Amino acid sequence: MEQRSQWGTRIGFLLAAIGSAVGLGNIWRFPATAFENGGGAFFVPYLFALLTAGIPLLIMEYTIGHKYRSSSPRSFSKISKGMEWIGWWQVLISFVISTYYPIIIAWSIMYAYFSLGTKWGDDPTTFFVSDFLSVVDAGEFGSFVPSVLIPVIFVWIFVFFFLGRGVKKGIEFANRIFIPTLLVVFIIIVIRALTLPGAVDGLDAFFKPDWSRITDGSVWIAAYGQIFFSLSIAFAIMITYSSYLPKKSDITNNAFITGFANSSFELLAGIGVFAVLGFMAFQTSQPVAEVVKSGVGLAFMVFPEIISQMPASSFFGFLFFGSLVLAGLSSMISISETYIAAVQEKFSISRRKALLLGGGLAFLASLLYSTQGGLNLLDTVDYFINNYGVALAGLFEVVAIAWFAKGLKDLQNHADSVSDIKLGVWWRFSLGVITPVVLGYMMLQNLKTDLSRPYEDYPIDFLFSYGWLVAIGAMLLGTLITMRKWPNIDKEA
Repeated sequence: MEQRSQWGTRIGFLLAAIGSAVGLGNIWRFPATAFENGGGAFFVPYLFALLTAGIPLLIMEYTIGHKYRSSSPRSFSKISKGMEWIGWWQVLISFVISTYYPIIIAWSIMYAYFSLGTKWGDDPTTFFVSDFLSVVDAGEFGSFVPSVLIPVIFVWIFVFFFLGRGVKKGIEFANRIFIPTLLVVFIIIVIRALTLPGAVDGLDAFFKPDWSRITDGSVWIAAYGQIFFSLSIAFAIMITYSSYLPKKSDITNNAFITGFANSSFELLAGIGVFAVLGFMAFQTSQPVAEVVKSGVGLAFMVFPEIISQMPASSFFGFLFFGSLVLAGLSSMISISETYIAAVQEKFSISRRKALLLGGGLAFLASLLYSTQGGLNLLDTVDYFINNYGVALAGLFEVVAIAWFAKGLKDLQNHADSVSDIKLGVWWRFSLGVITPVVLGYMMLQNLKTDLSRPYEDYPIDFLFSYGWLVAIGAMLLGTLITMRKWPNIDKEA
């Protein structure tokens, strides 16, 4: 086989890694999470979680990819043959996410267009649910929605083009354009938001600390959950990307830069979002707390309503939804690369064939979300694949390496051999004790909640078919793929 591709420069790798972390969810998840968990006081557990879970996990995944120079499944198989299935589980989680991620990008593309003249009218919620998506009841799919299907096709053409060009000419080139552009656009949005009437009230609500919440265990769990989901850990992304690093790369330094860059973007997003929410509260004479929402509702229902009331609304709306498109495309490329690299290695085929196989299947699956039932399907799959896919896979990953393979010391030695910042006991303690305990508790709490009442009151059979089965199926299929032997020829850097 040909030699393994490498990043052209360290900057190219960092931009790609940051691009995979700075996804759509960071723009709307972090602000609401911080507000609901003590405002400014939330930053204490958030920073603690970053230093004891986020960055240590990034260092571990960077080290695994860099040391074994392979896709996630093969890297895990080199640590222990019995761990390969965890790598495939993570790859399949990324595959599932890549089936619905283009839908959110497609919505953002259309809303950038709708911004020109604020075509959503006086009732953005009804426009989104009824006029735009024509949503039907959960469990029904209805017909295709052309205004979603067409942009989804263009998104996939775009993704296929850049992934087909390889690591340097495709992924690195795309992120050199998208990430700086995203940062510039978002800074413009934030600056504009800060000049709006009521922005100060919004920021006060966001940053005002409620120190009484600092002793609440649920706040600390929320901080760890936010860090875990926002850094693209346990998606197989970071292991795959770091396998392309040159042999002499400062792993620990790269992990710190990626972690703090992601958190800085989340803080920037929080400032922008709450400045805008403060403006909405001012316009409607409501408390800021009354207008706070999270998830797609914030982006496609609340923000259009706010944008309509702003000076130069069309321009501001176009910038906002354009930034969602840029964030989504950079993450989409990262997510798709995980299964392309894994399939290419496992089945010893060309990158083009792996792209056609993996990307082709993901494209076909994404068509289901382009129907009138797409919103309910996306909401359900996203919830279960994150809570019982990503979080659970992360728990299995760290327990398998720290407790069973006892590989932390070996990984530490490798990271220290190429890094200026040396790892100490804090790193091994964080991964061997703190992270498994927190993730384990999160899983128990999630199970307790979801077994006591149906998620979003969806029908039980719908949740079973498109929630539980999807999450469990990724794990089982990952186990089945491990039955095929790896080709004899290794890829060397």
